[in-house]
Amino acid sequence: MKESYKKNHFHGYLFALIATAIWSGNFIVARNLSDTIPPISLAFWRWVIAFMALSPFALTRFIKDWHLLKKHFLYLMITSIFGVTIFNTLIYIAGQTTTAINLSLISITFPIFIIIISRFLYKEKITFEKIMGIILVAIGVVLIITNGSPTLLFQLTFFKGDIWMLLAAIIFAIYSILLKHKPKEINVLTFQYATFTFGLIMLFPFYLIELSVVKPAIYNSTSIISIIYVGIGASLIAFILWNKAILIIGPVRSGMVYYTLPVFSSLLAFFILKENLSTNHFYSAFLIISGIILSNFKTNIQRIRL
Repeated sequence: MKESYKKNHFHGYLFALIATAIWSGNFIVARNLSDTIPPISLAFWRWVIAFMALSPFALTRFIKDWHLLKKHFLYLMITSIFGVTIFNTLIYIAGQTTTAINLSLISITFPIFIIIISRFLYKEKITFEKIMGIILVAIGVVLIITNGSPTLLFQLTFFKGDIWMLLAAIIFAIYSILLKHKPKEINVLTFQYATFTFGLIMLFPFYLIELSVVKPAIYNSTSIISIIYVGIGASLIAFILWNKAILIIGPVRSGMVYYTLPVFSSLLAFFILKENLSTNHFYSAFLIISGIILSNFKTNIQRIRL
């Protein structure tokens, strides 16, 4: 039993880690496209790509399981709105009016909202280990964002986009908690395809409105490749892995793994953007990983449930 528990939880943490790594690239791509593609258009085509890529594998099962989807239609609509229609759209909107450093700082607050919301809704205990883990993770993240000079936090200028990013973090926390309640009779692939479909349908009217009021998007080889990346990587692969992680280890533990996002962002910036990778990044990575381990540490083996 213990071996099975460890194996399942290892897979859960691994899925969450890979999803986070993919999403770190999404932030870089989204920022680069903020001046060429309007936010709702970027979100819309992202999900169109994800929908098309998943259709050959999930459409038949989707039709077969339609009676189950109708049974849980309200849950699926709410989950689709939060996870597909709103969340990433808010990130792209935020990127129009705020800086990259502010986006990075605010984006990693979502695991904290998971812990807070779980405490109020489910009376989930906030243990000493979780508190200390959050503190270690927060210190590590601040070191990365401020390049080893935490006093820079007091010099940050906040913009309208920061409010949108904060709202996006809260939305993603709610979405992650909703995933924990996914009906067991609905296959993960069917569930993902259903949320892509419903979320895209609800996003479509806003896409049409944006087309009529803002300047047209600029599509070139770079933007097309970027959209394919966020469509297949950040939307399809990452969301499926994240959903699996939520089902295995829960939203709180998955949320703590998400704190590794600045580490992956720094590595991508080093290899892709040729930015410097200093010893400060390694210290930060150590603090973040230590905090994640500590926040998920259980001293009582009797609390294990399969």
